[in-house]
Amino acid sequence: MTDVDRQLDILCSGTQDVVSREELKKKLEKGKPLRVKFGIDPTSPDIHIGHAVPLRKLKQFQDLGHQAILLFGDFTARVGDPSGKNVTRPQLSVEEIQSNLETYLDQAFLVLDKDKTEIRRNSEWLEELGIVGVMKLMGSTTVAQLLERNDFSKRYKEGSPISVLEFLYPLLVGFDSVALNADVELGGTDQLYNLLMGRPLQEMEGQAPQICMTTPLLEGTDGNKKMSKSLNNTIALRDEPLDMFGKVMSISDEMMPKYFQLGTGWLPEQVEKVTDQLSDGSLQPVDAKKLLARTIVDLYHGEGVGEKTAQEFATVFSGGGRPSVIETVVIDASTFDAASERLARVLNAADLVPSNKEGARMIGQGAVRIEDVVFDDPDGEVFVADLDGKVIQVGKRKWAQISVK
Repeated sequence: MTDVDRQLDILCSGTQDVVSREELKKKLEKGKPLRVKFGIDPTSPDIHIGHAVPLRKLKQFQDLGHQAILLFGDFTARVGDPSGKNVTRPQLSVEEIQSNLETYLDQAFLVLDKDKTEIRRNSEWLEELGIVGVMKLMGSTTVAQLLERNDFSKRYKEGSPISVLEFLYPLLVGFDSVALNADVELGGTDQLYNLLMGRPLQEMEGQAPQICMTTPLLEGTDGNKKMSKSLNNTIALRDEPLDMFGKVMSISDEMMPKYFQLGTGWLPEQVEKVTDQLSDGSLQPVDAKKLLARTIVDLYHGEGVGEKTAQEFATVFSGGGRPSVIETVVIDASTFDAASERLARVLNAADLVPSNKEGARMIGQGAVRIEDVVFDDPDGEVFVADLDGKVIQVGKRKWAQISVK
C-alpha cells in the first residue's frame, strides 16, 4: 500500500460523504501539505464529543502533516446557521459570541495540537466584504438552487418564514473557503450543503475546488437523538472524569461500535479489532464499555486518568461510596427572596440540574440526597444557609459540596 493510499484509508474512515475521494487522492499525490478547514460558529459555550468528531478528523489530517485551520465564525454566528432549523434563529450579540469563542478555544485544544493549528475568524474578511462583494456572492446562485436545500424547502412549503439573511449564510460560509484557499473542508452531515457551496465560489476565483468531507452525527447517551445539551444527552469535553466515565457506561451496547469509531480518534484497524471481538463474543459488552470509557476520559483529561476513574467508578457505583474529589459549588444566598427556598430552584442555581422543572423531577424520583439522606418532595423547601458545607448528590453521577456566601 502506498503512502497516499494509506492516508486515504485513514482520512476517509468514519466519514459519510467525501466529494470526492478521487480528487482528494490527486491532491495528496502532489505531496504538498493540504490546507484543511473546519469552521464552527461559537453559538454556545460548550463542546461535546459529538462536536469533537470533525475536530478529531481535523487532528488526523494534522498528524499526517497537513495544515489544520480552525475557523471561528464570529461573523456568521451573527447571521445564524439555518441547517436543520425550522425557525429563524435569534441573533447573538458580539459579546456573547466573543465569550463563547474563548471557551471554545480552550476545549478545541483538548483535541488539536495548539502549536500546529492556524486559528482564524471569518470577521477578518466578511466585515470588509462590502455591499459590492455581497452582491457578487448573491449573483453566484439562484433562489431555486437555495430552495433545493431540505430545511429551506420544508419551511417554504410549510409557510414558515425564511429571512434573506438566512439565504446569505451558505454563501458567506462558501466565501470563507475562498478567503482561506482551502483544499479540504470538514463538517457534520448536516453541513454538506454549506460545504459544497464553497466549490463553485472557489472556481469563480480561479482556485481548485475544495474536497468536502462530512462525519456522521453522533447520537447522545440515550441512543436515539442527536447529541444536544437541550436534550440532556451529551458528554461534554469539560465534564468531570467520573461524570464522563459514567455517561459513557450508560450508552447502549448497540451504540458502542459507533462511539469507538467516532469518539476515540482510533485508527481504522483498532476500531475493527474491537468491533470484531464484540461480534465474536471474545470481548464482553461491559468490558468493551469500560475500555471505551477509559479511552474517552484519557483523551480529555490525560493519559492514565481513565484507569484511575474506572477504579473510582467501581468504588462509587458498586460499593456505594462517594467520589474522592467533590467539586465545591458556591451559592449566593442573596439570589433568593427568602431564607428558605424550593430545593429544585437551589439545584438549578447551583448548576446541578438544567432547570427548576428537571430539579423537581429528579427530587420526585428520589434521585437527590443531602448528606446521603434522600430528599423526595418536589415542592419541598430548605433553609439555604443550612446547606453550607453539605454534600448534595443528584442522580448517580453528580456530587457537589455547597458553600453559601
